Amino acid sequence: MAVSRRLFLARASAVTLGGVALSSVANPRAHPDAAQGLPPYGNSTLPSGVRSRSVANVNGLTVHMLDAGYESPNRPAVLLLHGFPELAYSWRKVMPLLAAAGYHVIAPDLRGYGRTTGWDGSYDADPDPFRILNMVRDASGLVYALGYRTVAMVAGHDAGAPVAAWSALIRPDIFRSVTIMSSPFEGPPAVPFDTVNGASAPRPAMSDDELDAELAKLKPPRKYYMNYQRTRGANDNMLHAPQGLHAFFRAYYHYKSADWKGNQPHPLKARTADEMAQLPTYYVMERDKGMAETVAPFMPSTAEIAACRWLTDAEVGVYATEYSRTEFTGALQGYRVRRGSDPKNLAELRTFSGRSIDVPSMFIGGRSDWASIKPPGSRRECEPSPVRGWWASISSTAPGTGCSRNSRKR
Repeated sequence: MAVSRRLFLARASAVTLGGVALSSVANPRAHPDAAQGLPPYGNSTLPSGVRSRSVANVNGLTVHMLDAGYESPNRPAVLLLHGFPELAYSWRKVMPLLAAAGYHVIAPDLRGYGRTTGWDGSYDADPDPFRILNMVRDASGLVYALGYRTVAMVAGHDAGAPVAAWSALIRPDIFRSVTIMSSPFEGPPAVPFDTVNGASAPRPAMSDDELDAELAKLKPPRKYYMNYQRTRGANDNMLHAPQGLHAFFRAYYHYKSADWKGNQPHPLKARTADEMAQLPTYYVMERDKGMAETVAPFMPSTAEIAACRWLTDAEVGVYATEYSRTEFTGALQGYRVRRGSDPKNLAELRTFSGRSIDVPSMFIGGRSDWASIKPPGSRRECEPSPVRGWWASISSTAPGTGCSRNSRKR
């Protein structure tokens, strides 16, 4: 019975992959929207049974969250962590399914996003609160604030995937299983071993800055999107997109989805400029363009928009509404402090060198999702290590699966 429940959780999580790499009657007493002068969260598009509420005093935050399955006490909890540029709202379609399976489903707006408050949204703010270990404290603090000592599963998509993975690795006593979606987990960085006896230190992979310098030499010159996301101008470029914020989100999600037929991922031979230039321009951008200009040519037609069942125009409007208020800078802070070559980041994460995720675990990737392909030079894509326990790639409803193995016990 426990196995089938885990498989159900993973399959239900995969529904959110429908088309985009990921792509609720509000309780007015639980969330002070009216006091803040804000419209009800979700602009009346939340499914029945999913409510909006806020939880104060969570690691310095007041966390806004959606939850479902809250009517019955003593249910096991499931925690869902969204990616970029997303919101708790991105989990709205899977939440009723998990609630129907007997879970209390919790989906917060993460630090830097949506209606969660207590973070500094300026570019010059201290980015340290957005480091992985503090984001793990955000997750565990919310679980405890809600009266749980454990959750049955933590699931993370895209930028939420490393938070979920590290939560399971660091606090397996709280996070009893993990589903990692779209963004493979590399595990803790290595510590040089046995160097006193002549062993050589691990050769570092090409850094984002080194890759960016090589991409700049291509014709036409290119740049790595991770470095772009760290720039001061990234926020203004997306927020004030010439096509408008609503059209920016529509084109962005379409371009990264299975609806855009150009998304045909394949392994790259190496992390070199020539190989990386094969990635779509939302990952390896043209040097003289921001993200707004990058996605604009991929705006779907009126007919394509009308046929898009997984993301209606009203749903796109929720993202435009929330980001027009919060802007993007807080959401982008994590990109600034999680780069692999950052000494402070490496020092913190090396505390856990040699550790693995030992709770039941799964990876879900979409066939049309380039993010599911691990960077060249890393562990083989879809390889279970450093994850132990339940591991699988579960087919999603729209993009399918990026791996051939079935769920299995290691």
